[in-house]
Amino acid sequence: MPRRIKNTIVTAKVETTAGTDAVPTGATNAILVSDVTITPLDAQSIDRALIRGYFGGSEQLVGPASVKLSYSVELAGSGAAATPPAWGQLLQGCAVAEGSLTTPARVEYTPASTGLKTLTQYYYDDGLMHRVLASMGNCTLSAKVGERPMLRFEWTGLNGGRVTTPNPSGTFTAWKKPVSMTKANVIDIKLDATYAAGALTGGTTYNSTGLELNFGNTVNFTAMLSTEVVDISDRQSTATVEMELTAAQEAALMDKVEANETLSLGFVIGTAAGNKVLVYAPAVQLTNPRKSELNGNRLIGFDLRLVPVNGNDEWRIVCL
Repeated sequence: MPRRIKNTIVTAKVETTAGTDAVPTGATNAILVSDVTITPLDAQSIDRALIRGYFGGSEQLVGPASVKLSYSVELAGSGAAATPPAWGQLLQGCAVAEGSLTTPARVEYTPASTGLKTLTQYYYDDGLMHRVLASMGNCTLSAKVGERPMLRFEWTGLNGGRVTTPNPSGTFTAWKKPVSMTKANVIDIKLDATYAAGALTGGTTYNSTGLELNFGNTVNFTAMLSTEVVDISDRQSTATVEMELTAAQEAALMDKVEANETLSLGFVIGTAAGNKVLVYAPAVQLTNPRKSELNGNRLIGFDLRLVPVNGNDEWRIVCL
């Protein structure tokens, strides 16, 4: 009897102590995933390289090993202001702090450099459960025209073993339907805007194809004789945009590129309270300008470097 790819369940829960199984359940911790993959044993192979008087290879020894797991989830609000979205705990495993604020009621996610959290994740593969402990990861936010807004996670964790067991039932009610990336559902790229209390003010709005933001976490698996750990040791966040610019706008932004200037960037997905996500970066350096086209029309693309102003503030994701 074949095992079916669609018969996959992933659960995740923040660990109280790094590496100690948090026991995520299908009833309360199921993740509504797309494009899920796992490398159940990402091992360093140790070649014996034996010489025995004839040609031929030798067996290899399994060295230090981690587990790699990746999947995408839809980017949508929780349905209620100030209530963390279902994907909020996943961001916490990517060196991100979660904070609830009032006036207006909202949840804000900002980068963190200390007090980092880890996740226990269970990957149920139609009868075989892989236990992934102390997992930490990187996230890429993709919000492009004509698509679903998505968060793509790439995790590294410790091998917590495998067990044959039936899949649990997953409860996905906390996972809300995202808006489609269309003209009616977004406030497009705003440069030189100011963010305060859940709102963008000022700045200039540019016609674009959307935004892709990579947190840029450096995730390490470090094996020693007494310990095996996963940690995040650095972050260099980047993004990409393509915009429709007038000749004057292109010339002005090119001047900023050559002068190594930074400017702020804002972007809003959704219009309804409870399903509105705002992305803001206060100091963005435009680099690598390039010309492209869309249906015969000129677009100008840039790579973006998101740099901190006062520390742990190079971007924020706000659920309103």
